[in-house]
Amino acid sequence: MKRGIVILLSVCTLLVVGYFTASKWAIRHETITFYDPARNNRPVPVDIAVRRDKEMQANAGMIKLPVAILNHGNTVKNTEYSFLANAFAARGYLSISPQHDLPTDPPMVTKEGELYVGRLPQIERGVDNIHFAIGEMKKVQPNADYAKVTMVGHSMGGDISMYFAKEYPDEIKKVVTLDNLRVPFLTDGKFKILSFRSKDSLFKPDPGVVPDAEQCEKAGITVVDTGFQHNDMRDTGPDKAKTSIETMLDKFLNTTDNSELAPVPTKTPDVLANAPGPVALNKPVPN
Repeated sequence: MKRGIVILLSVCTLLVVGYFTASKWAIRHETITFYDPARNNRPVPVDIAVRRDKEMQANAGMIKLPVAILNHGNTVKNTEYSFLANAFAARGYLSISPQHDLPTDPPMVTKEGELYVGRLPQIERGVDNIHFAIGEMKKVQPNADYAKVTMVGHSMGGDISMYFAKEYPDEIKKVVTLDNLRVPFLTDGKFKILSFRSKDSLFKPDPGVVPDAEQCEKAGITVVDTGFQHNDMRDTGPDKAKTSIETMLDKFLNTTDNSELAPVPTKTPDVLANAPGPVALNKPVPN
């Protein structure tokens, strides 16, 4: 019995070592800062994550990389969602994470009664950053599909994602939000939407943001009711939250992606992390 346990532990150790070695090789991260001349040379730092083998194929003109734009929450760094960037990169996406707010920007002031509680200027700035970053990335990696992108965002970044999709629906392939609170979901069914919702007494969506279950079913919207806090949905959150989000995201992408987009391991092997997190998969949230 003891010998069997020792063998099992040895196998698990080898799997963990192999995982870290493979994931370090498999996905490349790089930060590039672009400067927008139309906005007084405003710096727009962009964090990039991409599978090395897919990048080599794209550079050789063999494939076009699908693109995911990751949008961070208010006052959060664009590099604090690496678990999502790696999840998309593992599937063969070019993951692009712009930094929307800068230390030199004036503080955001919310105003009750105004559209999106007065956050429209910051949301529009995020949209400008996305368009500018895409334009610059076309020069860096021309062999990617920028015509229709997957828009992803947490909190304020989720609002930016949904607003971008509302204003530029023809540029959207699908939308993934993590607890966006201000901008209502689009219910015209033009693209698939996945949204993770928190169970948090401090962060509540404005009335009318999240559609009811009937509207979600008609519009192809998947709402996942989680037991997590609003701020659990980034790198600083607990591992069980990130694992559960990745699991549901993977299922969503499996049904919406081209079959050629297959993930490579970037997380702990299933033999070491197969306990489900407290996410009710495919469970619509009542309005």
